Amino acid sequence: MNRSVDDLNSIHLDVLKEIGNIGAGNAATSLAIMIQKKVDMQVPVVKILDIQEVPMVLGGEENIVAGIYFGMTGEIKGNIMVLLDIVSARKLTNFMMGGTNDTQENEDHLQLNEMERSALQEIGNILSGSYISSLASLTNLRVELTTPSLCIDMAGAILSVPAIQFGSISDRVLMIENTLFDGHQEMKANFFLIPDENSFDVLLQSLGVSG
Repeated sequence: MNRSVDDLNSIHLDVLKEIGNIGAGNAATSLAIMIQKKVDMQVPVVKILDIQEVPMVLGGEENIVAGIYFGMTGEIKGNIMVLLDIVSARKLTNFMMGGTNDTQENEDHLQLNEMERSALQEIGNILSGSYISSLASLTNLRVELTTPSLCIDMAGAILSVPAIQFGSISDRVLMIENTLFDGHQEMKANFFLIPDENSFDVLLQSLGVSG
């Protein structure tokens, strides 16, 4: 019988949290090397949420967020989303581009310039790549990511696509909440792992916690 997010128990979540911890450490190291600045990251928080609850985590359905989508291919298939509220997105892009992190002006604007969009996609690459590398190392499974797709819109609109796409499998999603610090400012990036209906069994069996 195929598993979904609904079937995960505390043991499974502990294992996924450990993957999150390793991935977070790798992501912080990768970001620090790229921008040549110290980057700290809190221990990630792993949650299972109804997909209808996700917009509230991001400040409400009408709150502007940045969504970075990846497909997973290989022995685990599905999708990954990295979702950031627009203020955190601007902080991170400024941080990565060596700016001042001054987000007081235009923080509600939908548009990011091409350089900011490119930086944001690269941040998504680093975060997602770090988690997938950790997952592959611990499971000995081959997992690859597709080219990212960036969308900036209201949280409700961005989440409508995965809600429809995965509604037949489960109405719940696995979220890993990441909090980054650059020494004085806090930035949040939420990472959503959405394996397809056949991949949960593969994932859990590879981790030895399928029973």
